[in-house]
Amino acid sequence: MRQTLFDLSGKTALVTGSSRGLGYVMARELARSGARIVLNGVDPTRLASAQAQLKAEGIEAETLAFDVTQEASVVAAFAELDKKGIAINILINNAGIQMRKPLLDFALDDWNKVIATNLTSAFIMGREAARRMVARGFGKIINIGSLASELARPTTAPYASAKGGIKMLTRAMAVEWAQNGVQVNGIGPGYMLTDMNQALMSDAHFNNWLMSRVPAKRWGQPEELAGTAVFLASSASDYINGQMIYVDGGMLAAM
Repeated sequence: MRQTLFDLSGKTALVTGSSRGLGYVMARELARSGARIVLNGVDPTRLASAQAQLKAEGIEAETLAFDVTQEASVVAAFAELDKKGIAINILINNAGIQMRKPLLDFALDDWNKVIATNLTSAFIMGREAARRMVARGFGKIINIGSLASELARPTTAPYASAKGGIKMLTRAMAVEWAQNGVQVNGIGPGYMLTDMNQALMSDAHFNNWLMSRVPAKRWGQPEELAGTAVFLASSASDYINGQMIYVDGGMLAAM
């Protein structure tokens, strides 16, 4: 019984922002657990590269290039999946961007771009996926939050606002769709070794601060997020709904 709890065979997962970074790693681990994978991003060339990397491991994946911030593109993408007979059972809303500058210097266009990519896209994608999941009586939606869902740092105001919104969007989705067999939960990564954090990784002052702040005394590896994604995508989490699980090396537990 234990071996079947995390088996995703027969399920299809769409992971946004999965041509690289955390999204790619989570998609790969879902595939290793038996799921059929649909990779998403805005760059077809980068998606093709990610698809080729997975194929080299013996993993077949579909690709679907579209902008998750554009409602018409999202609606068209799900219509295309419907036409192909591909039912999305698992959705991971992972697409995100970061812009760092003092709040007083943020232009409205930049603010809107961060909010659209990190928060509004999860609403649009989640709504379209849930319309189908609710009708089928089953589905798993995983929204990727952040430590910034709980904590703010200078220069990251729109990102923190969006990720705080992700926490509440996750709860709102859960309470609306739980009765229809849909579980909606979130993952809050800590400081991970990703391209998005490259500037921080190269900053000796920040790195020293992080080592003193995180009980684990290290950065997280992207692979260390993947197990939580598999858990929330699997039947092992069927009675878990509206929760944020932080994968942060103990940072939120420490003073």
